Amino acid sequence: MNPYIQYMYSYPHKTAYRPLEGIRLENYLPALAGGGHSLYIHIPFCQSKCGYCNLFSVTGQDTVSMDRYLDTLERQGKQYGKLLALYRTEFSSLTIGGGTPLLLSEAQMWRMFSIVNDCFVLSSGRELVIETAPNQTTPEKLRLLKEAGATRISMGIQSFSDEELRILQRSHQADRAREALALLKTFDFPCINVDFIYGIPGQTVQSLLQSLKEALTFGPDEIFLYPLYVKHGARLERKLGQGIVLEPEAAFSQYQEAAAFLRDQGFRQDSMRRFLRQDGRRAYSECGAGTSLALGCGGRSYLGNLHFCSPYAITRADCLAQLRDYEKTLDFTRITHGLLLSEEEQKRRYVIRHLLIQPGLSLSRYREHFQSDAVTDFPLLKVWQEEGYLEIQTSEATVQASGNTPGLKDIPQKTDTYLTLTQTGTGLSDYLGPQLMSPEIIRLMEEWEAAHGQTDDLVPGHFKKL
Repeated sequence: MNPYIQYMYSYPHKTAYRPLEGIRLENYLPALAGGGHSLYIHIPFCQSKCGYCNLFSVTGQDTVSMDRYLDTLERQGKQYGKLLALYRTEFSSLTIGGGTPLLLSEAQMWRMFSIVNDCFVLSSGRELVIETAPNQTTPEKLRLLKEAGATRISMGIQSFSDEELRILQRSHQADRAREALALLKTFDFPCINVDFIYGIPGQTVQSLLQSLKEALTFGPDEIFLYPLYVKHGARLERKLGQGIVLEPEAAFSQYQEAAAFLRDQGFRQDSMRRFLRQDGRRAYSECGAGTSLALGCGGRSYLGNLHFCSPYAITRADCLAQLRDYEKTLDFTRITHGLLLSEEEQKRRYVIRHLLIQPGLSLSRYREHFQSDAVTDFPLLKVWQEEGYLEIQTSEATVQASGNTPGLKDIPQKTDTYLTLTQTGTGLSDYLGPQLMSPEIIRLMEEWEAAHGQTDDLVPGHFKKL
């Protein structure tokens, strides 16, 4: 069994999106009325493209190009902000991703924050999350983020081994990551998280654990562990089978050892990837039915059953073409590419988004949203429970559990009842999650892959795609 089928960070994947006609943003804005929404800004610029990266990003862009992008971002923000004022929309979180947002100059970063503040209303106590990379982490930019009120800084380190960084085609060396992380800690941000990758060709359990042990000396608040995927269009794809071979079984062994190590060090595992230093059970949050509005080329918006984004692109040529189209756009309120989710797809999204993180899928909340029973709608959940991947957990809450879910008839009323991944199931999230995808979404994704030159068995040992 290959544990690494698909990283289900969202559903449906952007490769399932298609051209849309007759869709206007204003018709979906009631979903953004009032507070509690998320705002996302995509900054697609990078110093270099990592070998495994299949995100929307471009390299080699000068100051003029970045200024032109911010001009477009401002135009988009003003169009959105004018409409949102009618609904008194307030955003409780702002996330800035990329790309490498800190590749912007200090003046450009201030302008980016000014665009947000001029066009949108952020709630008091809002979260401000931003990504950085070792080479772009400087005292001046961290002071700027401190003044802007950043609450969470995420840094991609991936490894403290220069050889492993070389294989990943990262632009920094281990010493620079050490310097950047030490500098970051001096600013006392509320939350610092660092990312590491396992399954790197030539990596061992020992070298992975050594990187994690060194990371702990800096006292990060969270650590993310990502398996190495090499998807179609990533630079490392050309190296597969030419001295670079991915070994899923070895990667899974590395994951098991690393996860056990972090748990032993007092970290709570919140998902297959996320490990938190905080104590206690993760608070329940609605992540499968939330609303998020994105600015920038490559950013994705979720407004009820409407998901939209610019067409999916990975290669430099395709990303640059999308970037130029974005900068030429005059009317950002006309939605031209995305997906309208049926009720079945909304159910699948809700289950996937909640099941793969702690505390799991609240059966009562699912019933409130869809007036049906999750286990009846998805019998596979019962199968996973029998196989030891899922378990029923209850906790005191104001939400009542009721209905005819098999195995739940003896649960007291005033409790919140969850289907929660076991430790075994959590480690197999990238194997289990894709099984909840619909045949139609799989068909659309495969159609996109075929149109862009992907084949099923690219090389022996390649982490399988759907």
